[in-house]
Amino acid sequence: MTNSFGLNLPDYPWDRLTDFRVRAAEHPGGVCDLSIGTPVDPTPEVIRRALADAGDAHGYPTTTGTAELREAIAWWYETWHSVTLDPVAEILPTVGSKELVAWLPTLLGLRQRGLSVACPAAAYPTYEMGATIAGVDCMRIDAAEVAAGASLEGIGLLWINTPSNPTGEVLDADTLAEVVRRAREAGVVLASDECYGLLNWESDEPAPSVLSAAGETHQGVLSVYSMSKQSNLAGYRAAFVAGDAELIADLTRSRKHAGMIVPFPIQAAMVAGLRDTDHVREQKEIYRRRRELLRSGLEDFGFRIDHSTAGLYLWSTADENCWDSLADLAELGIIAGPGEFYGEAADDHVRVALTASDERIEAAADRLRAAAD
Repeated sequence: MTNSFGLNLPDYPWDRLTDFRVRAAEHPGGVCDLSIGTPVDPTPEVIRRALADAGDAHGYPTTTGTAELREAIAWWYETWHSVTLDPVAEILPTVGSKELVAWLPTLLGLRQRGLSVACPAAAYPTYEMGATIAGVDCMRIDAAEVAAGASLEGIGLLWINTPSNPTGEVLDADTLAEVVRRAREAGVVLASDECYGLLNWESDEPAPSVLSAAGETHQGVLSVYSMSKQSNLAGYRAAFVAGDAELIADLTRSRKHAGMIVPFPIQAAMVAGLRDTDHVREQKEIYRRRRELLRSGLEDFGFRIDHSTAGLYLWSTADENCWDSLADLAELGIIAGPGEFYGEAADDHVRVALTASDERIEAAADRLRAAAD
């Protein structure tokens, strides 16, 4: 008898890189895996110490997070974005940002309302997967199209991603403000995924947050942020969402019922990481050096780097299908991410991550330059 239960979701896309990984592993200098944006540098000591000190966590944590955590998140928005938030009503910690991205369409009840999700043409796959899990359609609409007047009819949740994964494009304040206006006019929830926001390469200032563009009220607007990138905390699953108080209240109720709670030691570690800005700036400079080295090698090899003004990736193209580019890189022992994973609009690009050790980044850059000679 066939088992008809389950969501019957497609295989995880990264499994399709197996053959390229095998070929890259044959390189005598070893593999330079630049495919996935997982941090490789140590978690800062100030965060690890806070985690250890909070290890006696015998009671249940709260879904809303501790007062100290909510206040630290509010302080973080004020410090980096000059945004004032009510720490009681407008902030909610989440178990990583991917969890929220995947479940937000379900928690907003889009299927019951007969509404769809929209996300950028080249986008992190989980926006579309969240729609699939919720049983609703996902449309591809870029923020620039929304700002220019694209219809939002039938859409309940509009995702924007700035800085973008995979492209590294940053939406300017004027575009954000117009997208906010259009979403409010259409009665659409606007959620902005901003987890690369502090890794802005063209300015010492962060990339603009949607909450900065929202005006005096945060009505209909959510900002989603993860500490994975700024603080090497991918393994902690430490993130938060902030914005519209009514939406935050509804999400809090739903998450209480579902048991979506950040563990207490992680909450304590988040407070320490959010309050300490020195390690964030130091990590950014480490990535900046890796970025400059890797960019030079990719351009010498013949790639063009598009956008990539922020974030942890170089959005690279040789004006050919991404799988051909991946094959060329695998011959050099280098693994990158295929643009096809991010939508049809991206199938002529590869995403090259900066998240490898200095030694592996140097090795990759040396191989690219040598192959170009």
